Amino acid sequence: MLSALLPAAFVLCWSSGFIGAKLGSDTAAATTLLMWRFLPLAVVLLAMLPRTAWRDLTPRTVGRQTLIGALSQTGYLLSVYYAIQLGVSSGTTALVDGVQPLVAGALAGPLLRQYVSRRQWLGLCLGLTGVATVTLADAGSADAAWWAYLVPLLGMLSLVAATFLEGRSRTPVAPRTALTIHCTTSAAIFSALGLATGTAPPPAAPSFWLATAWLVVLPTFGGYGLYWLILRRSGVAQVNTLMFLMAPVTAVWGALMFGEHFGATTALGLAIGLAAVVVVRRADRPPPGTRPARSPRASAPPRPTGPRAH
Repeated sequence: MLSALLPAAFVLCWSSGFIGAKLGSDTAAATTLLMWRFLPLAVVLLAMLPRTAWRDLTPRTVGRQTLIGALSQTGYLLSVYYAIQLGVSSGTTALVDGVQPLVAGALAGPLLRQYVSRRQWLGLCLGLTGVATVTLADAGSADAAWWAYLVPLLGMLSLVAATFLEGRSRTPVAPRTALTIHCTTSAAIFSALGLATGTAPPPAAPSFWLATAWLVVLPTFGGYGLYWLILRRSGVAQVNTLMFLMAPVTAVWGALMFGEHFGATTALGLAIGLAAVVVVRRADRPPPGTRPARSPRASAPPRPTGPRAH
């Protein structure tokens, strides 16, 4: 029973990040919401991290993790929140985010000289087709400008860049330490943006603090904690498969909670996206009775940058 409940809770907690962004977009600017989300979070994480965690970190390692945090959290989250604030539905934003592993896998060939099979390319094409289908359906029923749908794409590409930067790292960093550096980086950047744009003061509306508490508790502590728990129990393949369930869950959740468009075309696009996952997952499995050879010179595939705060 527990083994079935953990993945379900993880998908719900992770998807809640997009729903929380939608909740907060009606109460304050994206920079305000993100600033007050990360400031207390960074303070708590810094206070809980033991001093010994910094002992073996070199300035170069800290600098690399800071850049990874700026890409995988700051750049990614700002695009997600801003896109939703512009009127892009939470389901479409989640689907664009969900194809990140497919794009990273396809780029592994030309960037890292890794073999990319035809099935993997087919999966990428299917995934992009699903994104295009859902985006067109969303654009036909929303008031957002056409260029607003490019904003989550920029965030997804920022996440891909962080993935490759992390994948090329030769110095492992404990997840708790890396998370602290990433959140502290985001708190500093969002605070600077809030002060520079005059959006630092938080609104007094209780709905703002409800959205902030939602984002800290559910996607951050709930999503992060379950991510690492499932990762240790079942491995990265299981986690990556669950990540592709975020888009349909978020789309249904957004339709029920906010009345976002969810028609036959949206359902078709989500189904195509899930088909892309099946194709890629089967492409990653070796034929029965064979053992994949490992070249001593082959570089490791891009590793996920760890859980992102949504």
